Amino acid sequence: MTDLIRIARQFIEAIPHARAIGMEFEELGDGRAVISMPYDTRFVGDPVTGVIHGGAVSALMDTASGAAVMCHPTAPVSTATLDLRIDYFRAATPGQRIRARAECYHVTRSVAFVRVTATDEDESRPVAAATGAFTIDRPAGMGP
Repeated sequence: MTDLIRIARQFIEAIPHARAIGMEFEELGDGRAVISMPYDTRFVGDPVTGVIHGGAVSALMDTASGAAVMCHPTAPVSTATLDLRIDYFRAATPGQRIRARAECYHVTRSVAFVRVTATDEDESRPVAAATGAFTIDRPAGMGP
């Protein structure tokens, strides 16, 4: 197991809601992260349709975004969400795993910018997309 994967697992284990939702890393590296969560009836927002609550989807997208920042080549030592603007396009299909793909595409001295998309098994039709800004702390002496 690489150090990056070990650190990523520790990242998720340190976040109680990430553990509770059942988030799992699928890919990680070079400013990109893919994290998924299984369908779980505990997180259904509409019992009539069985659709997962948007809050669970947003938590997944936020966590994937933070992971993308943490594995960026500039190697920040910590991050926190400043802003995450999410557009919801459709309900995730009940019973299907939801996957968030995040990319940290720009980093300044103290802020990282991220794009993230959430999909279910129909990857041609996103469930949601977001852009975000995250604080970053760097090791002493490191610049952008």
